[in-house]
Amino acid sequence: MFVIRPATLDDAPALARLAESTFRSTFEVHNTDSDMALHCERSYGPAIQAGEIANPQMYTLVCEAENQLIGYAQLRFGRAPDCVMVRNPTSKPAEIQRLYVTDSWHGKGVAPALMAACLQEMKKRHLDTVWLGVWEHNPRAIRFYRKTGFSAVGDHIFPVGNDPQRDVLMMRPLEHDG
Repeated sequence: MFVIRPATLDDAPALARLAESTFRSTFEVHNTDSDMALHCERSYGPAIQAGEIANPQMYTLVCEAENQLIGYAQLRFGRAPDCVMVRNPTSKPAEIQRLYVTDSWHGKGVAPALMAACLQEMKKRHLDTVWLGVWEHNPRAIRFYRKTGFSAVGDHIFPVGNDPQRDVLMMRPLEHDG
């Protein structure tokens, strides 16, 4: 059994370890050691994750089981690429910036539960569109996002260290009750 909850500043050290380990597990085999090290140095660490948790333009969820973090998701609010269109001109889109689960918990419902929690949080904020970027060579993630209602709308460059890589940009509308 697992629990999803908003991250707190106390989670920053464990979240930094989880974020780096899941990124490495997903992408290390496809990148050079130097690019991976540079990306991780710039993106993960207790101070970096604490800053993200405290940032009002972000919302971080963690998933834990047996007193250990096993997954997380991060939302980012703000500007979106031009290919991401909102339905209501007074609404703004939100990005699922990160959604990762430890390998030992793949296939056990954690990713769909994190996705549902992300979508619920965006609905609470009355947002009508969600978008994300996913590496073009990550078919498992692309299948998951398509299964949860996302479709490709464009692309952008996501640097891993000094290597510019192509991410497929995907979006989906959010449906609201009533």
